Amino acid sequence: MGFRRKTGDLDIRTLTACFLRCYLVGAAYNTRGLQHVGLAYAMEPGLAVIYPDPQQRAQVWPRYLKLYNTHFFWTPLLVGLFLSLEVKIAQGVAPAEMLDNVKTTTAFTLSAIGDTFFSASLMGLWGLSAACLVAGSHYTILAILAGILFVAVQAFKVATFLAGYREGFSVLRRIRHWDLVNLGRRVKVVNALLLTALWTMTQPWGGVTGSLADVSLVGILAVWAATRPTVSREIALLVVAGGWVLLRSLGSM
Repeated sequence: MGFRRKTGDLDIRTLTACFLRCYLVGAAYNTRGLQHVGLAYAMEPGLAVIYPDPQQRAQVWPRYLKLYNTHFFWTPLLVGLFLSLEVKIAQGVAPAEMLDNVKTTTAFTLSAIGDTFFSASLMGLWGLSAACLVAGSHYTILAILAGILFVAVQAFKVATFLAGYREGFSVLRRIRHWDLVNLGRRVKVVNALLLTALWTMTQPWGGVTGSLADVSLVGILAVWAATRPTVSREIALLVVAGGWVLLRSLGSM
């Protein structure tokens, strides 16, 4: 009951049901509405409590049967935020049109941030770190690290879900201050260094020129990624890869 008084009209059982359903948001992914079926499924326990009248609830469902897509790490945050808005809409504090605007702009913005930071940066960091640990035969450390990261991801989802529900729009201002886009750029530089370490760990140092070619390739790519390049990444990669092949050929002669 104490949790009910703190969070408003939804009790902990309802919030838990909504949160757990967030893990299935992509189960009914389709080309028409992308993740909209999964979003409606995650919202259903909360909407059933907020709108106990079936006829009134039937008027709410169309809001969640439109195009929706975001990065799966952000789904709990958005479900919590949508539940918070629905409570305010049911109480007459906020207009229903507000949710459509928030769902459209916020979901796609967070999707882009998620692709840049989580998928392109953090998941790459994890993959390269794991590969380096395997190359060094540090299997125990790898298992411990995997367990820690798994728990950390679940904690992040729980924390953002509760923050979205309790704080509403305020949580978006906090996320903006995290500056995840620039942080992701720094992580990519670390990934480049890890890639260099992986290459040096998985091949012999017999050919010094060849090894220097590997280090030079990754080093140049790291500098390129850390700046704001004006050259197409495809062209830059072809030029650097061509130089790498040349150095490797000279080293084998």
